Amino acid sequence: MDELSFSYNVKAEIIDKINSTHKADACLMGLLCCCNELSDKNILFLTENVQVKDFFVRNVCRILGDEDTVNVNSAERKGGVTLYSLTVPDKEQRIYLLDYFGMDESRRLTEEYLPKDKYFPQLAAGIFLACGSVNDPNKKYHMEFVMPTLDLCNDFGLLLIERHGIIPKHVERKGAQIMYIKESENIIDMLTLMGATMSSIELMHVKMEKDMRNKINRAMNCDNANIDKTIRAAERQIADIELIEQTMGLSSLPDNLREIAEIRLENPDYNLKQLGEELSPPISRSGANHRLQKLSEIAEEIRRKKEHEQALS
Repeated sequence: MDELSFSYNVKAEIIDKINSTHKADACLMGLLCCCNELSDKNILFLTENVQVKDFFVRNVCRILGDEDTVNVNSAERKGGVTLYSLTVPDKEQRIYLLDYFGMDESRRLTEEYLPKDKYFPQLAAGIFLACGSVNDPNKKYHMEFVMPTLDLCNDFGLLLIERHGIIPKHVERKGAQIMYIKESENIIDMLTLMGATMSSIELMHVKMEKDMRNKINRAMNCDNANIDKTIRAAERQIADIELIEQTMGLSSLPDNLREIAEIRLENPDYNLKQLGEELSPPISRSGANHRLQKLSEIAEEIRRKKEHEQALS
């Protein structure tokens, strides 16, 4: 199963669980928050998912009481993917839709206009349907949301922390605000929250199998004469990475160094060859070692600066 099919199944499961108008309203509000354009001048929503497209059209038409209120255009992209462009051409209907949800161009998730607490899962689900994706857990644990504004990213992240104890992280990538989750337990909780229970169970099964394989691998590696050397090297690398994370933050690193740093933290028992294979695209053992050496140099520079500051104080 590839990344797209896992995300597709998650979104299909989420939509299947929307079984009331209150849930549909909260979910549509999440979708609207992440529209490509949202104002009384234009409402534009782009999606490659036909089920998300149908959900948007069905519920906007329901609220506006007009079956022809949404214009749907499609364009073929590379790889046979269809991009759907959804707009609400009538200005009065755009204004009515924004007023219905108490929304404006700021897209802020303020307490005044949030749905009732029991419908927050559907709001989160709508945001995921609009701008979220999740990797096939057989490859790696990673869920992300490409948010339209930093304020919305912060609002949503704080709500997840305060209401459900799910702790996301943030990075800016090519001008886009990315909220992401890499811890498997948090991704499991997020899938469950949004109504994708079967996908959550699938991820749990994958995690259990991975943990078992890791335990077996560790036991077998104990017979390897180089195990002590490998462990000591991994410990040094993790110490370097944790120092960088505590002082600079991993998001400050170039993408290639940040990626191997995160994979090393998640897989302390991996050797260089295994680390290289986990990268996208995969690199050689020597390439992985080169990137880890770069991280070591950054960590050493941090230590030197700290020593210098202590000497001056």
